[in-house]
Amino acid sequence: MSQTKWPAALVLENGRVFKGDGFGAKIESIGEVVFNTSITGYQEIISDPSYCGQIVVMTATQIGNVGVNKADLEARKVACSGFVVRELSPLSANWRAEDTLPHWLEQSNVPGIEGLDTRALTRVLREQGAMRGAITPHVADWEGVLARVRASPKMDGLDLVPRVTTANRYEWDAETWRALDDGRAVPPPPIAHHVVAYDFGIKENILRQLRDIGCRVTVVPASTPARDALALGADGYFLSNGPGDPATVTYGIQATKELIASGKPVFGICLGHQILGLALGARTLKLPFGHHGGNHPVLDKTTGKVEITSQNHGFVVDPETLPSGVHITHTNLFDGSNEGIAVAGKPIFSVQYHPEASPGPHDASYLFARFRDSLAHNKGK
Repeated sequence: MSQTKWPAALVLENGRVFKGDGFGAKIESIGEVVFNTSITGYQEIISDPSYCGQIVVMTATQIGNVGVNKADLEARKVACSGFVVRELSPLSANWRAEDTLPHWLEQSNVPGIEGLDTRALTRVLREQGAMRGAITPHVADWEGVLARVRASPKMDGLDLVPRVTTANRYEWDAETWRALDDGRAVPPPPIAHHVVAYDFGIKENILRQLRDIGCRVTVVPASTPARDALALGADGYFLSNGPGDPATVTYGIQATKELIASGKPVFGICLGHQILGLALGARTLKLPFGHHGGNHPVLDKTTGKVEITSQNHGFVVDPETLPSGVHITHTNLFDGSNEGIAVAGKPIFSVQYHPEASPGPHDASYLFARFRDSLAHNKGK
């Protein structure tokens, strides 16, 4: 499949312009520009709903070499605002490829740009912080593009969850794909627990991991009142990842307060971690350029072990505001920021990073087993 390109540019709100060649959808798109340090997994990154409202810059040199396939999507609909690479691979050389990256982005109405200096761009974002920007084909009107960028909303104070949450409740029963050496499929464990998962922008591999620990999963819209979730009679509750400023997701924070009061296990990841922190009385802060990549070292303070993690977030829970009885369980070894919390004496915990990373490090997959154990221990109480 041919890859049509055109003159394009990435225009940042500070006035910097990076020229390149456009691919994917030939449209102008504005979002917060962030960089991701992962070497692989561009398809999962693009389809991660947590990137809603953001333009993703890949620091890896060449992207697109393995194409795209339906099985590896993290969501059925692409939510990111744009995609930036140093070099777009001219070939998709993988037996699982069903489409090319440019054609997939075109069909998803998402613009991409290649040929610019991503090292220089990443340095700008590192030194000046994530900022608004636009991928645009309007290369002769920098001032007009810049004006539109500066007039666009900032990520602070922006609730993006309604753009990515499910409209209706549904059941999930697909497990993680595995195979034995002789090619036979590994059967999933029997259903032992029922979990209600709040969809703030949930990744499908999280749902697979929940099924892998023997859970029947009911996924509900982000705006679901706690009384409706509690009426489902679940053994525990899961708070998913998602985009935007966590402090604006007031409906999720209120529902989480009531879920906590139920005494049932609660497990949160990423935005779900931040919402849990807010529901417990803490505050959240915005990081200068966020954590985006598959190589962040995190200390598990409960075991003393260091795990390499996959991360995608721009906000964190402020550890200085955690109330009495809520302790820090995980710490980022890059910058010392909070990566996990737990409530003393209760089956309530969360982590900032992504233990379900796919592809990515699996060091933190034990957290799903920890949730399974809490479900089993509290069953019938």
